[in-house]
Amino acid sequence: MAIIPLRFFGNRPNFNIVPRRKFAYVFSASAIIGAMVALFMLGLNLGIDFRGGSLIEVRYPTQPNITELRTKVDALNLGEVTIQEFGEPTDVLVRVQRQGDAVEDQTTAIQQVKAALGADAEIRRTEFIGPTVGEELKEAGAIALLLALFGIVAYVWFRFEWQFAVAGVMALAHDVAITIGLFAITGWEFNLATVAALLTIAGYSINDTVVVFDRVRENLRKYKTEALPSLLNRSVNDTLSRTVMTSVTTLIALGALAFFGGEVIRNFTYALIWGILIGTYSSVFVAACLLLQFKDVRNIRPVSYTHLRAHETGRNLV
Repeated sequence: MAIIPLRFFGNRPNFNIVPRRKFAYVFSASAIIGAMVALFMLGLNLGIDFRGGSLIEVRYPTQPNITELRTKVDALNLGEVTIQEFGEPTDVLVRVQRQGDAVEDQTTAIQQVKAALGADAEIRRTEFIGPTVGEELKEAGAIALLLALFGIVAYVWFRFEWQFAVAGVMALAHDVAITIGLFAITGWEFNLATVAALLTIAGYSINDTVVVFDRVRENLRKYKTEALPSLLNRSVNDTLSRTVMTSVTTLIALGALAFFGGEVIRNFTYALIWGILIGTYSSVFVAACLLLQFKDVRNIRPVSYTHLRAHETGRNLV
């Protein structure tokens, strides 16, 4: 049975990506510096998951006027309060910032909000996150990110060599830092869902990077005398169709989710869309180029003869 290769480009591309890596380095360095400046100057708009506060889920008999509800609740002077549609058009989600350290203060604020929402409002769920829980969630989110990065480094090191692991984690740190900077610049709410988005971005990005690294390892054994910059450029171009097709199909699904998913998951979806774009960029323009910084990158474990033979006979689909 013949297998038809799937390609985004009609012929194998031959872009000069690695030889022009300095442009990518300048862009990436500028983006990371800008992200860090935005993070320290503007900070993150932390959600109640991290700051503490109350969440009230409300259902109305008919679709409410969100603007009118915001006006009523803002008149209570409870600080930052967000009201947005949640699921069905008749459902509303209200977030109220933490009111002091006493539980009684928060309980009073919740009662005031409930009264302002009207008698026809059906309270379906009320949650309160205290400052201690918020700090614990903040710590747990940071640990989750660090453990994910450590696990990815360990996997790439075991699958390839330490040079690939270092280049891979640098590309991942690049993606995560720029995504966090985007949240600082836009003021989008940073909550546990955002941490989940960052973990998803890390997993997606390393998946793309591993595909490129695998082709680099194959070509290192196949083209032993070729100059390393040329070989890396060959490897990136070999996998470019697969990288672009995977990213485009993923973005189509995320675009539908952003358009139809509603306000509650919109920031989460935006983070994923941005992460896919920046992760694809780093896999193509950053990860492989970083291998040039390691002089002994050719000293790697051999690839199996079967794998190389499959590549040489055209059975590789990328």
